[in-house]
Amino acid sequence: MRRALWILAVLLSHWRRHPMQFATLLIGLIAATALWSGVQALNQQARTSYDRAAAAFGGTRTPMLVATNGGAFAQQLFVDLRRAGWPVSPVVEGRMQIGGRSVRLLGIEPVTMPVEASAATEIGKTGAQAFLTPPGQALIAPETLTSLGLTEGATPALNDATKLPPLKLQPQLAPGVLVVDIGIAQKLLKVPDQISRLLIGSAKGPRASLGSVAGDRLRLVQPDAETDLERLTDSFHLNLTAFGLLSFFVGLFIVNSAIGLGFEQRLPMLRTLRACGVSARQLNSVLVLELVSIALIAGAIGLVCGYFIAASLLPDVAASLRGLYGAQIPGQLTLKPEWWLAGLAISIIGALLAATSSLLKAVRLPLLTTAQPYAWQQAQHRWLRLQGTGALLVFIAAGLALWLGDSLIAGFFVLAALLLGAALALPVILGIVLAGGERSTRRPLVTWFWADSRLQLSGLSLALMALLLALAVNVGVGTMVESFSRTFTGWLDGRLASEIYLNAASEKQASEIKTWLKTRPDVQAVLPGSRTDVQFNGAPIELLGFADHATYRDQWPLLDSTSDAWDRVRTGDGALISEQLSLRMKLKLGDRLDVPTPTGTWPMEIVAVYADYGNPKGQIGVNIDALVKHFPDISQTRMGLRVAPADVPALIAAIRTRFGLDGRNLADQTTVKTESLAIFNRTFAVTAALNAFTLGVAGVALLTSLLTLSNSRLPQLAPLWAIGITRRRLAGIELLKTLSVALITSLLALPLGLLVAWCLIAIVNVKAFGWRLPFHVFPLQLVQLLGVAMLASLLAALLPILKLLRMQPATLVKVFANER
Repeated sequence: MRRALWILAVLLSHWRRHPMQFATLLIGLIAATALWSGVQALNQQARTSYDRAAAAFGGTRTPMLVATNGGAFAQQLFVDLRRAGWPVSPVVEGRMQIGGRSVRLLGIEPVTMPVEASAATEIGKTGAQAFLTPPGQALIAPETLTSLGLTEGATPALNDATKLPPLKLQPQLAPGVLVVDIGIAQKLLKVPDQISRLLIGSAKGPRASLGSVAGDRLRLVQPDAETDLERLTDSFHLNLTAFGLLSFFVGLFIVNSAIGLGFEQRLPMLRTLRACGVSARQLNSVLVLELVSIALIAGAIGLVCGYFIAASLLPDVAASLRGLYGAQIPGQLTLKPEWWLAGLAISIIGALLAATSSLLKAVRLPLLTTAQPYAWQQAQHRWLRLQGTGALLVFIAAGLALWLGDSLIAGFFVLAALLLGAALALPVILGIVLAGGERSTRRPLVTWFWADSRLQLSGLSLALMALLLALAVNVGVGTMVESFSRTFTGWLDGRLASEIYLNAASEKQASEIKTWLKTRPDVQAVLPGSRTDVQFNGAPIELLGFADHATYRDQWPLLDSTSDAWDRVRTGDGALISEQLSLRMKLKLGDRLDVPTPTGTWPMEIVAVYADYGNPKGQIGVNIDALVKHFPDISQTRMGLRVAPADVPALIAAIRTRFGLDGRNLADQTTVKTESLAIFNRTFAVTAALNAFTLGVAGVALLTSLLTLSNSRLPQLAPLWAIGITRRRLAGIELLKTLSVALITSLLALPLGLLVAWCLIAIVNVKAFGWRLPFHVFPLQLVQLLGVAMLASLLAALLPILKLLRMQPATLVKVFANER
């Protein structure tokens, strides 16, 4: 043990003499751990919220009985099943609006509620009495209370002027949910003697068969390990994880470079230790111990940085999930101990992965060879052919996955294989290009320029791989976002055709507004609209009702349709479906849909497919009158107004003055578009931030590699200085060599990035969200990213160049004394 500590002290002395190397090693590990753990913190926060929502008073984590047709059913079935020995508890669910904000209302019966069905704190006897007796209580999460601008104890009014019971804070409740007694919920939702589902407790005992009590009116739904919300958001979190993993590996390139330099400079030390009697096994064990110790320190710092990264990105992630999926995510991080332990573990694993190559090379190189300055580079060259062969095999695997795969995982595999193959092929391609440059000239200095650039490839290859991957991902994601932005803007013009949108506070007010609007000569048309959610083939979909008007016929973004599509929709037996519903359920024109409704099954035929960007749910567009017929209790407070653009401000002012609608319930087309584009921009803010982090880490990796090579470069530069080339000119040559290989790498990254963009748009995006975007190339964006990459390379090269410029002649002279 004492010998091991002495060996460790000797090894650590190297870092004391080279603090910059130690700093770069720490920076690499900290960056890798911070980016990975930050992304995992965001994912964990979101999934915790999903679990809270799923378990809140009997979500999908509890077995339940639901109506066969997907609608509500008679409360008498609850009574019959309880008498037959079934430990069931009724739940009523619906949506309502408070001050223009939509919330989910749950009505429960706490006396029969199974204990395992609730994620909230047990109500208890005292709480149950206040919850059940008039005026009752409405349980609400702190996040929901804050977003509604209310205080505990308030009794807010709904859009139809009815009031909720006093609000009661329940910290464990999921955001966006209100929980009341089932009797109160039935009154508020206007579903007397109706329930949405029956939760089944775990109590054992004799019970009659379900069929003998309920016939075929109910069906059993087993607990689901994954909720509808989790299924919808899986793609978003998979994208985040992919970016975190990419950032992690780019950070490891820095670690690999720093460890490689440390091993190269410590080879004489390692040889001396071996000569003093230290066994190879003990030496390698202490080297691993050293790495683990450094990784623990860096991991702890990286976790703190990851926490701050996650905290800074959480508002944008929450906005993205809320805008895209309707998922409510708390605005504060609550992390479990497992996150901290996983962060430390990933730091240790990353350090060992980055050091594996160095450890193996140091062990395999002969003892005397380790003292030669070129041994490391000579050992590296033999891997170029193997890398080329590996790159070819990876590209073949990507082609097979593209041909045979049909899932989101297969799409990400294609993307990962493409990036990995390109990274492996980069040193081979650079070697060929530099060899071509060497053969193309006869001038001695230029020939040395190309030959020496090839010699540096072994030390710069990992950093150049990091630059290639970071720039390619930036190009790919940037192209996808810009394509989406252009398409989304055009799509908004078609979907938001009305000049004014309003949402009345109640059905009564909506009727008054419609009557008043008929007297206004400046109103060209009133277009009522409504929507509701249903379960179709086991998935949540949205039914969208709109009026039969030329506004929709002329501007709705149809991708494919029959010749009489709009006429069929008007009669109520034709339906438009969104592109994602068509792709997800493999539906096409002419297929029949049987949609469950409270009045029975609604048969309709698909007559058109339309684009519905930004909505992960499938959507079915139908005639508003047919929708109200099948859903008689649906809210009819929304409407769009066609008005001449010049008359919009005056009409909005008149509506606001007469009916008291605020900005949440009354908006013009420009405002709605602006808010939609703001949501769009926040959706991709996280992606942009991770892109910037990744490119920054790649720049640090290049800096580390150049610092790694700077000391070993002296034997190549000293002879040139000795024959009369000044240090200033040598520094210019070194800078030009670095920028040359960086430029070649960046130029190779541009077509690779466009290929990444195509994979994202044509494969990943389709499997993740269900829609396909048109592919556009943006030359100006490519030029800007190329400039950013070259600027990062220039900044990375400045420190070694300045070091060369300031080097004393005596240092260069000593090379001839030391070099054998």
